[in-house]
This record gives sequence, C-alpha cells and structure tokens, in this order.
Amino acid sequence: MLEKVKMEYTEYFAEVVQVLSTRGCLLASWKNRPDQVNAMTIGWGMIGTIWGRPVFQVLVRPSRYTADLLKKEPFFSVNVLPKALDAAVMLCGSRSGRNHDKLAEVNLTAVAGAAHGAPVIEQSVIHYECHIVESNQFAPEAMVPDIRDGAYPSGDYHRIYWGQILDCRVNKSAMNTLFQE
Repeated sequence: MLEKVKMEYTEYFAEVVQVLSTRGCLLASWKNRPDQVNAMTIGWGMIGTIWGRPVFQVLVRPSRYTADLLKKEPFFSVNVLPKALDAAVMLCGSRSGRNHDKLAEVNLTAVAGAAHGAPVIEQSVIHYECHIVESNQFAPEAMVPDIRDGAYPSGDYHRIYWGQILDCRVNKSAMNTLFQE
C-alpha cells in the first residue's frame, strides 16, 4: 500500500460523508498510550469550519468506553476504511473496548499519527487526526421530540466532541476501494 499524503480537509468530502452515513467509520482513541488503541464505529458526524478552524464533530454516548478514554486523552482520529473491511468496522461497533482488543481481533494496525501522535488506523484510506477543543452534552429538552424519542428511547444522550482537524491524509491510489472490494 502506498503512503498516505496530506490533503485538505474538504477534499473527498462527499465520499467520506457517504461512507460515514452508510457503513460507518472508525473513531480511534488511546486505550493505554502508546501500547493499545480502542476503535469505535461511528455513523454520525460532521466536517466543517467552526471558530475559524477545521473540525470533525463526532458523537459519543457517555456510557461508551470511548467516552472514558476521550476524557483522559484529548486526541482522536476518524478513519475511513475500504469496503473490504466492512466486517471489521461492524465488529468494532458491536463490542466494548473495555473487554476486548478489537483491533487485534479484526487484524487492524494502529500507528501514531503525524500530529500529536493521535492514533490512526494504518489500513484506512483517509484519516483525520483531531484535538478536542470543546465538548458538550445534548440538551434533550431542546431537541425535536421525534428525534429525541426515536434516537434516544433509553435516554442515553450523546456527548458532542468538536475535534480540530490537525492533519488529514489520503492514500489516493486506494480511493476506489472505498466502494469496491
């Protein structure tokens, strides 16, 4: 596999949003720095500019192990994997990192990223390294009732993490693998 090259965070926006919303991406965070990384599947998120900075907004429920990790280490990455690794993405969304080394179970490799060493999944086609610059809890009383009732029947509301994108990279020769096996 060729080395990834720097890209603008707005490049490949449509492709990233399509993968995020249909198959999911992996949010990687340190479990035991630098020895272990946890990966969580995410299907909701946004890329944009806030406070004059490029950000990747991700949602993590406080009950998730990843939320505990993000309190300890303010760096994470969002990783867009090839379609052939959909089963790995699915497994990372079905088990807790509290009890499993999910990356080992699905044969994915984590490496330190170029910016502040945020953990990055080596097999990703695109990745965004982020630093948490703000987080806040949803206000259920302010939500539209059908969203609140449909997405949160148990009341386990997400926390929003605003990750300033410090670095993003792409393996251009592997872009076709996002949608083809």
